Formats: sequence, structure tokens, C-alpha cells
Amino acid sequence: MINYIWFFLIFIGILVAIFTGNIEAINSTVIEDTQSAVMFAIGLIGIMAVWLGMMKIAEKSGLINSFSKALRPITNFLFPDIPKNHPALSAIVMNMVTNMFGAGNSATALGIKAMEEMNKLNNDKKRATNAMCMFLIINMSSVQLVPLTVLKIRADAGSLNPTEIIGTSLVATTVSTVVGIISAKILQNRR
Repeated sequence: MINYIWFFLIFIGILVAIFTGNIEAINSTVIEDTQSAVMFAIGLIGIMAVWLGMMKIAEKSGLINSFSKALRPITNFLFPDIPKNHPALSAIVMNMVTNMFGAGNSATALGIKAMEEMNKLNNDKKRATNAMCMFLIINMSSVQLVPLTVLKIRADAGSLNPTEIIGTSLVATTVSTVVGIISAKILQNRR
């Protein structure tokens, strides 16, 4: 469905450009903006590679297991349906840690792994479990201690102080996460 919407928007934009005599604006926009998009994506690859590498090292060294044990009371509360020492919990913790340090793009691969592991526990594959829903809520609100991607974007845009948003980001993401968790817990108990 989204493909049709994008096609429609692009098609309408081209028609409007043709009828208003601004067809050269399309050419210049495509050339300039696609170049900017590629440069932006290449810049993000570095952050993603570093964080995915660090998470893999943390996993192999046992650091993630240590984090999992330290966070066990929290993960048991948030995900009571997932058995102890299940691989889903490690993937969830790695995703949360990566999100906390603001490398949300890198956290995507870890989030997919967590959902795959949780789906192995799911008896009804057509319906998400409470644990899956809770994970999505936490993942989408993602408490960020250091929003690396946003800091990079601000630095690339020439901000004089790209780190000035850290405090407000922390407050906003903490509030959204707490509200999301409370809402999910309330809705989980309703049938």
C-alpha cells in the first residue's frame, strides 16, 4: 500500500512540475538530494558498524550476559512470558543498550533478532505476544542517554553545540518509555 502512496505522490509532483514549467527543478532536486542522501547514509554506516561491532564483542566476551543478569529484575517484570536465559532476553538487552547510546539504526538488526527469538515462543504466529508488544513499545520510545545519530546530524549541519540536546532527549525519551510501559501493562491485563 505504501508503494502506491509514494508512487502517487511522485507522479502528482511530476505532473505539477510539468504544468507549472518547473521540470528542471525535478532534475536538480533529484541530482542534489540523491547525492546528499548517499553521503548521509555513508556517514551513518560508520556509526552502525562501530556499534554492531561493539555489541558483538560485548556478546562474545560475556558482557551482555552480565547486563542481562543485572537487568533480570527489570526484564522479568517487563517480559514475564519469556523463560530465564532464553536468547530473546539477550537480544532484547543488546537492543536496549544500543538504543540507549543513540545508535538506533544499529539497534534495528538486534531488534529483529529479538523478535525472531520471541516468535519462537509464540504459539499463534498470526498474533503478537504481550512480550513482543512490550518490546516494540520500549524499542520505539527508546530511552537515549546519548543520541549519537542526532548528534552526528547536528554536527554535519554545522551546529555550534550539537550536544546541547542530550538533556532534553533524556527527559523526553524517559517520559515516553515510562508512559508506554504503563500503558502496555494496563492493556495486557485487559481481555
